[in-house]
Amino acid sequence: MSQPLPYFLRPDGASRPLALAHRGFSREGLENSAAAFRAAVGLGLTHLETDARATADGTVLLFHDETLDRVTDSRGRISGLSADEVSRARIGGREAIPLLEDTLREFPDARLNIDVKDRHTAAPLAAVIERCAAHDRVLITSFSDRRRRAVLKRLSRRTASSAGIVCTAVFTLAGPLLPERWLAWILRDVDALQVPVRYGPLELVTPRFLARARRLGLQVHVWTVNDPAEMERLLDLGHGGVDGIVTDRADLLKKVLENRGQWW
Repeated sequence: MSQPLPYFLRPDGASRPLALAHRGFSREGLENSAAAFRAAVGLGLTHLETDARATADGTVLLFHDETLDRVTDSRGRISGLSADEVSRARIGGREAIPLLEDTLREFPDARLNIDVKDRHTAAPLAAVIERCAAHDRVLITSFSDRRRRAVLKRLSRRTASSAGIVCTAVFTLAGPLLPERWLAWILRDVDALQVPVRYGPLELVTPRFLARARRLGLQVHVWTVNDPAEMERLLDLGHGGVDGIVTDRADLLKKVLENRGQWW
C-alpha cells in the first residue's frame, strides 16, 4: 500500500486516527469562525473541517449555508453578494466570516477538510489553493462528485479528496459485488470515504465496510460524532477501527484519544 498523502499524516507521522473539528470548535454556535478555528487549534487539533462558498466577485469564504440568514446578523445569498457586502456580516452578531486564504495563512500547520458547496466555488477555490501552495494541507470533498472533480482538475498537484454521494453509493452498494480492480478504477481519484454511521435504515460503517476500504487503501472518516461512547465504539470497530472522526465536541474527542493513548 502506498504512503498516505501528507494531509492524512499527523505531526507524529502517524496517519490515524484523525480528529477533525466540525466547522471548528465553539460551544456558542460560532461555527466556521476564526474564533472557532482558534479554539480547535488551541486544543491541539490539526485538522479543521469546514465549508467553502464564493461570493459574486469570486472571494472564497468558509461558510456552510447558501444564505447569511441562519447564523449571521445579515441576510442574502452569498453567491449574489460581493465580498465587501459579506464582510459586514457577523456570525452570532460577533465574528466576521473568514476567508479561506486568510485562514490558511493564520494557521500554517492546520489541515483543512473543505466541503465545496456549489459549482460557482470550484474555480476560485482551486485558485486559492494554487496561490497558497496548499495542496498538501487540504482535502477536497463535496456531496457532488462532479463539483469535487471540478476543483481537482484545476490543481497542478495531487491533492487529497473524499468521495461524493455517487462514489460512496457505488462503494457501499455495488462494492460487495464488483471485482475490486473495477472498484479501484471507479474510485481512482478518491482517498477517503467520509460518511455518517447510518444513512436512514442502512448502517454504513461496519467491519465489512472498513475491510473493503482497507484493501483499496481508502481512509474512513465518520461524521458527526459527539458522544464519547460512540467515538470509542467506532475506534474499536473491526479491522482497525475508523481512521478519523468529525465532531462538534473536539474537547470530548481529545479526552477519548488521550485515554486511549492515541493523542499526540
